Amino acid sequence: MRTSRIRNRSRVAVAFLAIAAAVTMTRAEAGSKRTFVYPEARKCDQVDTMHGVEVPDPYRWLEEYSDETRAWIEAQNKLTFGYLESLPSREKIKARMTELWNYERYGQPIKEGGRYFYSKNDGLQNQSVYYWMKSLDDEPKVLIDPNKFSEDGTVALNGMSISDDGKLLAYAKSDGGSDWQEWFVRDIDSGKDLKDHIKWAKFTGASWSKDGKGFYYSRYSEPKKDKALQDTNYYNKLYYHRLGTPQSADELIYERPDHKEWGLSGSVTEDGRYLIISVRKGTHRKNQIFYRDLQDKNGKIVEFITGFDALYNFVSNDGPVFLLRTDSDAPRYRLVAVDTRNPDPENWKEIIPQNKNILEGVSHVGGHLVATYMKDAQSKIKVFDKEGKFVRDVPLPGIGSAGGFDGKHDDPETFYSFSSYLEPGAIFHYNVHTGESKLFRAPDVDFNPDDYVTKQVFYESRDGTRVPMFITHKREMNLDGQNPTLLYGYGGFNISLMPSFRVSRVVWLEMGGIYAVPNLRGGGEYGRQWHEAGMKLKRQNVFDDFIAAAEYLIDHKYTTTPKLAISGGSNGGLLVGACMTQRPGLYGACLPAVGVLDMLRFHKFTIGWAWVSDYGCADNPDEFKALYAYSPLHNLKPGTAYPATLITTADRDDRVVPLHSFKFAAALQAAQSGPKPTLIRIETRAGHGAGKPTAMKIEEIADEYAFLVDQLSMTLE
Repeated sequence: MRTSRIRNRSRVAVAFLAIAAAVTMTRAEAGSKRTFVYPEARKCDQVDTMHGVEVPDPYRWLEEYSDETRAWIEAQNKLTFGYLESLPSREKIKARMTELWNYERYGQPIKEGGRYFYSKNDGLQNQSVYYWMKSLDDEPKVLIDPNKFSEDGTVALNGMSISDDGKLLAYAKSDGGSDWQEWFVRDIDSGKDLKDHIKWAKFTGASWSKDGKGFYYSRYSEPKKDKALQDTNYYNKLYYHRLGTPQSADELIYERPDHKEWGLSGSVTEDGRYLIISVRKGTHRKNQIFYRDLQDKNGKIVEFITGFDALYNFVSNDGPVFLLRTDSDAPRYRLVAVDTRNPDPENWKEIIPQNKNILEGVSHVGGHLVATYMKDAQSKIKVFDKEGKFVRDVPLPGIGSAGGFDGKHDDPETFYSFSSYLEPGAIFHYNVHTGESKLFRAPDVDFNPDDYVTKQVFYESRDGTRVPMFITHKREMNLDGQNPTLLYGYGGFNISLMPSFRVSRVVWLEMGGIYAVPNLRGGGEYGRQWHEAGMKLKRQNVFDDFIAAAEYLIDHKYTTTPKLAISGGSNGGLLVGACMTQRPGLYGACLPAVGVLDMLRFHKFTIGWAWVSDYGCADNPDEFKALYAYSPLHNLKPGTAYPATLITTADRDDRVVPLHSFKFAAALQAAQSGPKPTLIRIETRAGHGAGKPTAMKIEEIADEYAFLVDQLSMTLE
């Protein structure tokens, strides 16, 4: 099955002949030895003594948004954008990116109160619009259009929840990329907002009570004035908001002032009987489960599963019996039934046992259990009955990622999506009772996926560990070691990188590039052991895996050092920063995005303390030693020839605060002894990435690709 087709091949050819001509000019310009004069960055005398080690921090002043910092930002952007805008290939790449991005794409429908709700983007809309309809054949009506939140598209929808009767919508806005949420309530039939308004929420959804009179949500205390984007986030609290009342009257459901790091998420079971409270500690992949019986007006919070010994995901309940997906005694996960009246582990009933693949998720829909598995970073779907007896597999179109299967316990109707590196996200309608899949919506993208191929290879890391990697390129590509290659990685927080579709990747492939994604340790591709093998004192394994991937691509003649670029964002930005400081001679270009780059101070800002579970903390002597050994900021060596580097960040990123990128850029520019540029691109009115408007995404990716065309001396076909 193919979900996309070519519409105008001649248009593609014309576009890239023009880019090829532009690249020729770019290479001629590069031959003139362009020089870069970097903005002056003052060095201060700040030195911290940590566990007997003196640690200089000469750019500490860049942590504050002072006039001096703002002037430095302005000067850096003037230099960077001046260079990027001078590249002849940039506008051609941007034009092709815009052309290719202009296709209809849909989100998976959900069903509430007999109504269907889904998202759609016409192509170049900055934000997707949400619609509702009474039947799948009905004319859709606009539920909410986030493009009307702001003129430039930088105020985004950051969460939504529909009441059980399908009549009310709770939705959250985020301003300029910040993680902070403001919640509102809309009457769906009239399309009008009620007077309800919730502030200072973050990392939360809204879960309606069964009667539709209010919802549960989590929030933090209001931060200090002018410190909303930097203050640490502790003491999360769970509230109930009753419609028509001010936030000040919200009922405090649960808090733990004795555990400032606990995060609380509340959700109401489908039958409306229980409030399930998941208690997390930072990004630690182990949690606790508490609950309250909502039928008991005086019901207390019951500490059901405690100790943070494993991960427990609530799936559904049959009265007092809870279904939980867990890695307790099952590092690749299993599904168990736990009776709240007799909850000791020896009384748990195993419904779906652990097998050789990762049980990523389970949904209870249509009287069946739909299990999503991951095998070597690819999706496999199986259907079981309620007792765990296998019913059938759900056939998928190929190597890719599937997700969805949400629905009600007694409704067999559900939806799922499938995508790959070459297949845009198609939406399927699935009947759990019959096993019938029907295509619901399929994008029509202006490229031919048959011209390309994705394959999975396995290579050995430094310690002999076998690591998988997806490689995508033109089907008829000559592996002569001269192909521009973009190696992307993440490797952390139990997050798995599975095949998915991005317009930007297609543009890269059309330009003659190879796109490679290794599944590094630290991720979740092979369960708990794989994750833990890249945590804390073992973090170097992640970098070794990525370096070995680069070496594999070179050794097997996919590319060579001058043609190889590495890329990653957030934790992946740390990955790029660590690998470029450890092996600067291995890459032709580096793209660290919104990276965690100061590993000794990350825990002192916003939600950074939550990452200690994966990274460790410099307050611990042993962990300090490991962090200091690879911290990108602290391992830059003056007089070193570093690869061409374009650092990207945003001034409103309150997850990985931009001071990481600011300090790293200043130190890198001071250390660089080679001829390659080391630049920083600082976006305004943007944050960590979520909710970024389409126009801004296109501009940023066009800048990155034009940078790579110039620095990798690309010759386009």
